[in-house]
Amino acid sequence: MGSSTWFYSLFFSWVFFISSTHELQTYQAQLLLQVRKHLDYPSHLDIWGNYNGDLCNLSSTLHMSIICKDNVITELRIKGDKTVKVSEFNGFPIPTQTLSHSFSVDSLVTTLTRLTTLKVLSLVSLGIWGPLPDKIHRLNSLQVLDLSSNFLVGSIPASVSRMVELNSLILDGNYFNGSVPDWFDSLPNLTVLSLKGNHFKGQFPSSISRITTLTDIALCHNQLTGKLPDLSSLTSLHVLDLRENKLDSDLPAMPKELVTVLLSNNSFSAKIPDQFGQLSHLQHLDLSINHLSGKPPSSLFSLPDIRYLNLASNMLSGSLPDDLTCGSNLGFVDISANMFMGELPSCLGSMSNNRAVRFAENCLSIDAQNQQPESVCEEAKQSRGRAVGTIIAVVGGTVLAMVLLAFGVLCCCRRYCSKRTLEQNLFAKAVQDNAATAVSSDVLANARYISQAVKLGTQGAPICRVFSFEELTEATNNFDSSTLMGEGSTGKIYRGTLANGTNVAIRSLTLLKKSSIQNLRVRLDLLSKLHHPNLVSLLGYCIDSSGLDDLSGTKVFLIYDYITNGNYHAHLSETCPEKVLNWPDRLAILIGVAKAVHFLHTGVIPGTLNNRLKTNNILLDEHGIAKLSDYGMAVMTEEIEKIEVKAETAKSRYRTNLEDDVYNFGFILLESLVGPIVTGKGEAFLLHEMASFGSQDGRRRIVDPIVLTTCSQESLSIVVAITSKCISPEPSSRPSFEDVLWNLQYAAQVQTTADSDQKSDSTSLS
Repeated sequence: MGSSTWFYSLFFSWVFFISSTHELQTYQAQLLLQVRKHLDYPSHLDIWGNYNGDLCNLSSTLHMSIICKDNVITELRIKGDKTVKVSEFNGFPIPTQTLSHSFSVDSLVTTLTRLTTLKVLSLVSLGIWGPLPDKIHRLNSLQVLDLSSNFLVGSIPASVSRMVELNSLILDGNYFNGSVPDWFDSLPNLTVLSLKGNHFKGQFPSSISRITTLTDIALCHNQLTGKLPDLSSLTSLHVLDLRENKLDSDLPAMPKELVTVLLSNNSFSAKIPDQFGQLSHLQHLDLSINHLSGKPPSSLFSLPDIRYLNLASNMLSGSLPDDLTCGSNLGFVDISANMFMGELPSCLGSMSNNRAVRFAENCLSIDAQNQQPESVCEEAKQSRGRAVGTIIAVVGGTVLAMVLLAFGVLCCCRRYCSKRTLEQNLFAKAVQDNAATAVSSDVLANARYISQAVKLGTQGAPICRVFSFEELTEATNNFDSSTLMGEGSTGKIYRGTLANGTNVAIRSLTLLKKSSIQNLRVRLDLLSKLHHPNLVSLLGYCIDSSGLDDLSGTKVFLIYDYITNGNYHAHLSETCPEKVLNWPDRLAILIGVAKAVHFLHTGVIPGTLNNRLKTNNILLDEHGIAKLSDYGMAVMTEEIEKIEVKAETAKSRYRTNLEDDVYNFGFILLESLVGPIVTGKGEAFLLHEMASFGSQDGRRRIVDPIVLTTCSQESLSIVVAITSKCISPEPSSRPSFEDVLWNLQYAAQVQTTADSDQKSDSTSLS
């Protein structure tokens, strides 16, 4: 009887457990469906509405992840595609960028607080807008809160200070304003505080310097002012990122465990403290674009782990010691745009170990054509001489008084004469040093390779640097297959994240060893100088010949800015109907690419041809601006090009010049006209279909309906005509890129006029 009672008790307990578990799963599923509704039913959450099983068993994707423990949701991550940002946001919804007018952030948070077991909540790039409600603190089990890249405004609610379990608070890329709260020390477990890219003003909160658990502080791209407090008590801190603020104090003492310190684009002044040269774990230090003065500590250059050291655009001065030593890991040094004098130490003058050193715009006695103008250096030397003279005068006066008392007037006179002789010698040396730098500014660096147009284009452009292979390995998780974005004829392309958080695209090339490493660097240097608003920026490169024999060649990695909004081909395709572009948008993209190619042809000497022009290589940034990638590869891969030409057997017989950018651009124009019909078709098909453009009926049959409904006939005719010329079988009949660009701009002007006339007619009729 007792065993029977035990059996029934166990059975009913099991039934109750199954029933309660089912009810819990149903309740959680209903809450997730409400979250989906609040977020305006994003397509990547459609599976929530169509899935009949336990949502805890759903496989994670790039856009959604649900993690459960004991049948309850503990982690919820959702990532949207609303990545476009605006310079100003007034708190009201913006079509296609934010969630709709009916969205309520208060209602969303209310729903989320019913998931009482949540420990991780990440809602990124979803277009969430409005002020963050006070009730957010009801998520009292949260350990990670990430609401980055949304449209949240106002202040961070004070109630967040009651979320004592929180260890990561990430609110990057929103529109929070006012002061950074001074109550973060109320969070006893806080390790990551990231408020990058908001509109915070006021002082850096002193309370942050008391949070000893912090490992990462990121408040860059705000408007913080005033003093940076002593942070040396933050013994766990590894990353400090305060770039692009308005902090204007002296540099304070720093924690000894720091790995990355990014303080560029502020107004820090005075000397770099000697204590910075004792940060034995430091790998990245960026103090550029400040008002720092004096001579930097020599020990900065020899820190055991230092890899990246940027001191550019300050007021640093003096001579660097001849016996300066550089750490074995140091791969990049920038001391440009300061007032350094004398010789460059040997460890900065060598290109061994792939170390890149930038030292232009100083008063150094080498590379005179790239240093400060002679008049500026002369004034600096005279100022320095006056300062030295003042010191000598003060010290000499004191000594003089003592000598007068001890030895009398005769000894005083001898010392005075000695002082005059010393001043004359110092002046003579200054004149001699200055003469060494007196090279005409008309002598331009790399004049054989680059024109003045390119030099002007590089102003304000990102500095190209040399990366170590280890940095790229870390950025791509050892080139994990999940980071592979594609593979082309010249190698693979990976997506990576640098140590400072920058997203990059990394192209790997294997080059045959037909030239020296020095010759290869010359080519890379030329490529690095190609800066244009419609070119994807080359951020740097890495040459890695380790592990490769003479037969396999040299491995080169090109590191580019990561462009977020896909390629032009995808926006022309039916597979992406919600992003298909109208005719004016297509014209704007075509004009941007044409400007970039025209620059590549005429802005450099010699011109850069064979730029692999195709719609897949035209990328669109978050603002819809066209950026040409894969340009200039002929500079790097001449050997590969020859091999490919020999293997070419299937190209159309109409193509007579494989390196004719005009011809390739003609097919970009053609794809822009016909749209998705081009998918899977060859060049012969397109050339045959070109005949259809000669009649109105033919155009209606082949031209993309979106183009037909958004273009004026005159604008369309101009582009059809120039397209026909570009893909002419006879290379001599093809137009120059200047003509192509002129015709596209004219077509855009005609289209704008037609749109204005149509708008005026609509207004008058109404």
